[in-house]
Amino acid sequence: MQSSFRNSLGVLFVLVGALLNAPAARAADPQKYRVEIASSGNRVLDSTLRDSSQLVALRASAPVSPFGLIARARSDLDRLKTVLESFGYYQGSVAIVINGQELEEPNLAEMLGALPAGTEARCNISVRLGPLYHLRRIDIDGSVPETARAALRLSPGAPAVASEVLAGGVRLQAALEDQGYAFAKVDEPIAYEDPDAHVLDVRFHVVTGARTWIGEIRVVGLDKVREIAVRRRIALRSGDLYSATKVEQARKDLLGLGVFGSVGVRLGRTPDSEGRIPVTFQVGERRRHSVGLNAAYSTDLGASGGVTWTNRNLLGYADQLALSATMINLGGSATTSVGYDVSARYLIPDVGRRDQSLQLSLEALKQSLQAYDQTAQTATVTVRRKLSSVWSVSTGISGERDTIVQEGETKHYSLYAVTFAGYYDSTNLPTPLDDPRHGMRLTVTIAPTLSVGEPNARFLISQATLATYFDLDTLIGADPGRTVLAARVVAGIAHGAGQFALPPDQRFYAGGSNTIRGYRFQSVGPTFPDGNPIGGTALGAGSIEWRQRLGTRWGAAFFVDGGGVSSTPSLGGGEFRVGAGAGLRYYTPIGPIRFDVALPVERRSGEDSFEVYIGLGQAF
Repeated sequence: MQSSFRNSLGVLFVLVGALLNAPAARAADPQKYRVEIASSGNRVLDSTLRDSSQLVALRASAPVSPFGLIARARSDLDRLKTVLESFGYYQGSVAIVINGQELEEPNLAEMLGALPAGTEARCNISVRLGPLYHLRRIDIDGSVPETARAALRLSPGAPAVASEVLAGGVRLQAALEDQGYAFAKVDEPIAYEDPDAHVLDVRFHVVTGARTWIGEIRVVGLDKVREIAVRRRIALRSGDLYSATKVEQARKDLLGLGVFGSVGVRLGRTPDSEGRIPVTFQVGERRRHSVGLNAAYSTDLGASGGVTWTNRNLLGYADQLALSATMINLGGSATTSVGYDVSARYLIPDVGRRDQSLQLSLEALKQSLQAYDQTAQTATVTVRRKLSSVWSVSTGISGERDTIVQEGETKHYSLYAVTFAGYYDSTNLPTPLDDPRHGMRLTVTIAPTLSVGEPNARFLISQATLATYFDLDTLIGADPGRTVLAARVVAGIAHGAGQFALPPDQRFYAGGSNTIRGYRFQSVGPTFPDGNPIGGTALGAGSIEWRQRLGTRWGAAFFVDGGGVSSTPSLGGGEFRVGAGAGLRYYTPIGPIRFDVALPVERRSGEDSFEVYIGLGQAF
């Protein structure tokens, strides 16, 4: 009994001693660490390895003990080996050492436990690629049309990259579905390795099923929207050969009406005796009315703020009525008084044919600028037609009544114009406020105009704006969409009337967020002796901007703008001025909030030392 007691007491002393010494052993729990991945020589592979590593992904968000760090490293071995195989390196290997010791070292955990608190462990990851495997044979098990077979786009001798092989199966599935095989099934490919020859043989098992045609087209879920408006928008017709791409395009077209918050597609389970399959569109209508607020600020134009009320479905045909009122020129170095901009816009979609809209608009504008004071009322009728996914055109007629005061002289004008415009947009974005990362936007307008006033004049105003966007991910090794180079060119010219025969609001001006940042609005170009802007008959300006994402929500921009305005109809005339600056971006679900500061490169007497611009959406 005494012996048992003494043994128990001895165990107790050992436990107490262990507890007293525990802080030194647990000083690095959780264990801090850093990760270094040696380059494989393949930049894309290196990026994928880093993105796939749990050691990297969880380092900051999920602290671990020394034992947990070892377990996390061991799990990375298989994960990163899979990455190597997906790139065609089936005989490659991955090695991970922590503080110079391999993961299987028996004293690794003890070594980590002895690290002083706050000491980072060094995790070094290296890979040995081995030989790159290539494809030898690509077989399809099943009867497939040759036109669909070509969609695989896989050829013997190509690197055996797993993502490309899998993408080939996806392309084959899509090709079959677009050629009428609504129930086609392409299984995941099976690969057979020849390790001595370093090649893979790949086999796809395909069941095409019966060829089908579009049957009855149904629309369910309608409430306030009339079915005739939906039918006009859908390009599908019963009896058409089934195409998954056309069905999806019809779904997107319905969303484009602006009255539906959701549009789903449901196919019949089996075709009927004639090989037709019913297609059902399940729609969910948005709220009929909405209210939106807008606000902006710049040091030259001051603050603006307004409200827009919209009825998305006025008469049940997805026709939209929008009423807007905005206070403008609340302060600002280029303004002399507060103004307003009030408008009403009525849009009718699919007039005469699908993808053709009719818009009626009325606007009342009052603005007091250094260049002139203007009070105007405008009525416009515009027809716009979408020609393709990237091209559209419009034509419109407008009438405008102007009262303009410039240099103390009041003049009245009646302007009548016919406007022809063409638009190209390959950015593939749903709204102009979204952040463009690639593609191009082009707008060209030509407006023959009759001005009845002081004096009467006939003139032709031509304008063009080209903006293009380059994602630099492949060039500099950044993640897609993180680094974008944007460029813009603006040009305009007026023919048929001289500088002073043109009404002041029809002349060209430069300076401000739309042309040359860093200069006061309308301040670049010809001026009166008192320094107020005159305006010109030709404008040429350009911008280049570097946009860099910082983290999830933030971004930065660095830009240079330049251009000039000429008093003669020559794009090369006029003094060339340059502005430069930088800004911050905060990305929201409805677009980036922009804060820019710009300076004139050569500041002159009387010019502002800098300009600030705050708004929603990128500058262009």
